[in-house]
Amino acid sequence: MTQSQMLRPPRGINIFNAIAKPLLARGLPMGFNGLLTVPGRTSGQPRTIALAIIEDGGRRWVWSPWGEVHWVQNRRAAGRATIRMRGAEHDVRSVELDADERVRFFRDTLEPIARRMPGGVTFIRKFDGVDVTDPVAAADGRVVFELLPMG
Repeated sequence: MTQSQMLRPPRGINIFNAIAKPLLARGLPMGFNGLLTVPGRTSGQPRTIALAIIEDGGRRWVWSPWGEVHWVQNRRAAGRATIRMRGAEHDVRSVELDADERVRFFRDTLEPIARRMPGGVTFIRKFDGVDVTDPVAAADGRVVFELLPMG
């Protein structure tokens, strides 16, 4: 996969965000989806995106299938974020995973979760362009943050 391909989310992602954001803000459960709000890196204004917040064993992660997108750059600049899922809001800090940690995330967390969901592996492959059954390739060029409580 080339860098330019990774930076192009699928068509329709803006439509998904426009529909999902108000529903998620009202607390409607939408699977793993939640809201991530970070200050804009230049304006400082809050920027909110709907994305998958992966929870497993009391830990949480967010990942960018498309690499260095705006929310990733904003999150890095801010060092903090707010997540909202099912009506609950949490202030979090995040740690960006290195290459080996990303492989472990795909192998030990995301792939098993995707396998438990009917069509999960296929959905991630088609929608996100990521084959979670190959964790080394899945980790290459992707960004993953572990979300930790503030303090």
